[in-house]
Amino acid sequence: MALDTVTEPANARSRRTRAALLASARTLLEEEGFEALTMTAVADHAGVSRRAAYLHFPSRAALISALFDYIADAEGLQDSLDRVWAAPDSVAALTEWAAHLARYHPRLLAVDRAVERVRHLDRDAAAHRDRVAATQLANCRRLASWLHREGRLAEPWTVQSGTDMLYALISSDLIEALTVDRHWSTRRLARHLATMFQYTFTSRPDVGMT
Repeated sequence: MALDTVTEPANARSRRTRAALLASARTLLEEEGFEALTMTAVADHAGVSRRAAYLHFPSRAALISALFDYIADAEGLQDSLDRVWAAPDSVAALTEWAAHLARYHPRLLAVDRAVERVRHLDRDAAAHRDRVAATQLANCRRLASWLHREGRLAEPWTVQSGTDMLYALISSDLIEALTVDRHWSTRRLARHLATMFQYTFTSRPDVGMT
């Protein structure tokens, strides 16, 4: 089912209301779980009427669709990815990809966990996860294709298998185990991910063991 489309608010008050609703939705999602995301709960948390909430988001699906872009903007997703694609070559991009995962994904653990718990039961959660997964998979394919074009993709990886493995390694379990359970810093996580990626995927790694 296609998600409802929402027209961007035209005035400052509307933009503030919309932002408050999205911020409240994220807070409820992280603190109480996906099940807490009802239009009434989000409106109450944001301090606006249900009518105002529905003027901005005609359905829960529309709200959750907008939440994807809101979180990405709030956490600087595009800027983080721009550093990857601005790298001078594919191997340098792989190192930047490790840095991107280390700086961006730990901040989304609570959201990821909330969505994952109910994605098989809640179609809005499933739609959100599918959109996230499609974006991540496209980025992984871009990386694997770049390595392949430059002759740096190690055997026996193909573009498809490299894409799939890079995607699998965007794992909330992995990020949480290292940053929460083992208390790794962002810098340490980025450094070791880069080492693992380069020794795993490239024919001539540019980093030493750290």
